[in-house]
Amino acid sequence: MSNDNNYSQEAVPQSAKKNLLSLTFIMLSLTFFSASMWAGGTLGTGLTFSQFFFALFIGNLLLGIYSATLGYIGAKTGFSTHLLARFSFGLKGSWLPSFLLSSTQVGWFGVGLAMFAFPVSKATGINPYVLIAIFGILMTLTVAIEGIKALLYLSIIAVPAIAILGCYSVWIAVSDIGGLSELTGITPTNPISFSTSLTIVVGSFISAGTLTADFVRFGKRAKHVFLITIFAFLFGNSLMFIFGAAGAAAVGMSDISDVMIAQGLLIPAILVLGLNIWTTNDNALYASGLGMANITGLSSKTMSIVNGLLGTLCAVWLYNNFVGWLTFLSTAIPPIGGVLIADYLLHKKSYQHLANGSRQQVNWFAIAAVIIGVLCAKFLPGIVPVNSVLGSAISYIILNVVAKKAIYPISEVKNVG
Repeated sequence: MSNDNNYSQEAVPQSAKKNLLSLTFIMLSLTFFSASMWAGGTLGTGLTFSQFFFALFIGNLLLGIYSATLGYIGAKTGFSTHLLARFSFGLKGSWLPSFLLSSTQVGWFGVGLAMFAFPVSKATGINPYVLIAIFGILMTLTVAIEGIKALLYLSIIAVPAIAILGCYSVWIAVSDIGGLSELTGITPTNPISFSTSLTIVVGSFISAGTLTADFVRFGKRAKHVFLITIFAFLFGNSLMFIFGAAGAAAVGMSDISDVMIAQGLLIPAILVLGLNIWTTNDNALYASGLGMANITGLSSKTMSIVNGLLGTLCAVWLYNNFVGWLTFLSTAIPPIGGVLIADYLLHKKSYQHLANGSRQQVNWFAIAAVIIGVLCAKFLPGIVPVNSVLGSAISYIILNVVAKKAIYPISEVKNVG
């Protein structure tokens, strides 16, 4: 059907499926995310030692279950997130989630470039704009040329390097303040509630979690994909939070690369920061290309190049508006995942053929459910991202059941019943 070996317009064929180990590396690299270290720094100064690990476990378990469910659907069908959206949002209706998800990933790409360029520039004296331009082009080319293979190759290098060097740096930092006993005895300087801590853990990564299907649709067995995804969050994302919390508590810095620079470990710091940002950015660029391919009908590789250049040009602006971007992410993205899950549960059999995703142009009930999910996030008490996912999923199911005859032809309803 397509010359695009990223399979942006079709299901991944069995011949292109990846083994268990390959998917594990890809998912771990996805969860090795610098923003999680920043969030970990906030939790490390706002919770006691035991509260921190309890919030981390519960939060990443929630994230893991949500992302693993979407990953399971992707592996079961072979469809990307954006092809899945056609079934629930309609052929043209899927352009809305594709645009929202793709634009956020382009934003992360630009932010990541600046997150790499500014500290490296400060440490080496190299012009940050030169670093942004050079590495923006290099990161774009790796995805454009190799696609999912680039993510795998980078992951195999980055995952062990970040884990080993990061743990070594944290061990030095904790030793310098008197050992683990001193760390566990630190009193929170800015106490936060448990619900707030869960919102931080879940909200820090739920936008990327919504795109899990893009990466694990290459899995041979959906059950294995489910377990891999939960493991990636419980281990990979938790490790980033621990790095951030330990760094913030020990030396007042939540990014492990900043801690390394302060420790005089300049080369390891640049290596860890570079690998961390490179894997994160290539994951973001890969996913954004799939989304824009759904909208334009062009190759996802072509759209990855366009998105990479856009993210590179806007990197500094995105970096300076990072907080506003996170606020947008925390409310607008999770309801999309809720609708995707709900529709699959309701119409699982229709997902056997991609053509079934073109039966309607726009499903307004899906869009209404997303709006309801956003409102639930804003006005209901509790964990904001969880409220938005459950709000959209439950409202979509209710709207779909009540208005079933408005969505499907009467003759088809009779055949089903």
